[in-house]
Amino acid sequence: MDRMIYVAMSGAKETLIAQASNSNNLANVNTPGFMEDLSQFRSMPVFGQGFPTRVYALDERPNINFDKGSLQSTGNPLDLAVKGDGYFAVQAADGSEAYTRRGDLKVDANGLVTNGEGLPFIGNGGPIALPPYERLEIAPDGTITILPEGATPSALAIIDRIKMVNPPMESLIKGKEGLLRLKEGGEADANASTELVSGMIESSNINVADALVNMIELSRKFEMQVKMMRTAEDMDKASAGIMNMS
Repeated sequence: MDRMIYVAMSGAKETLIAQASNSNNLANVNTPGFMEDLSQFRSMPVFGQGFPTRVYALDERPNINFDKGSLQSTGNPLDLAVKGDGYFAVQAADGSEAYTRRGDLKVDANGLVTNGEGLPFIGNGGPIALPPYERLEIAPDGTITILPEGATPSALAIIDRIKMVNPPMESLIKGKEGLLRLKEGGEADANASTELVSGMIESSNINVADALVNMIELSRKFEMQVKMMRTAEDMDKASAGIMNMS
């Protein structure tokens, strides 16, 4: 009886975890450059003294969906999208270098270039900071050119170059904050062949219909696990009743 209860209990618990991951995907449908978290279930034996006679359900994230989102034209020169494969390098909250396809740039009061999450974009020498300017242009290779305030139209100045990388997909891992990093640690080298498109933004790669169907399936799985626990309880009470009759 305990085997049945343990499998149902662990199944219900892991289904709730999978539902939370799916809900996070749905919540980020409109987040630029967001990459879908994948999940899968499998059974795991419980090892201990003797042979493994118990199993439990396990939900795990085998990887993420590396498919690209659609490109949407905005006309804003600060909106960027990676053309083809590759990622922008940003400075994470802990100061480390991480990677993302989110390119909705903003320039704060201090001239620091960040994306919509407030993460600084990395250039040739660290986070990119711009002096006051009247006009800004970003070339496909990431080179940032500005017309300084009060300067003549011909006095264009190259300030920095956005770092873009293109490491193999299998070498990347996604953190809880949604940023990609190298599995082995360290920083990826800049890739000169990776290009960007200015005036466009990449949407998330979430398929809303699939996510909603998955949500319904997970809800039904949870209900089934709860019914199994109730069935195990009823069987236990019936067995106890039979024993009392003796």
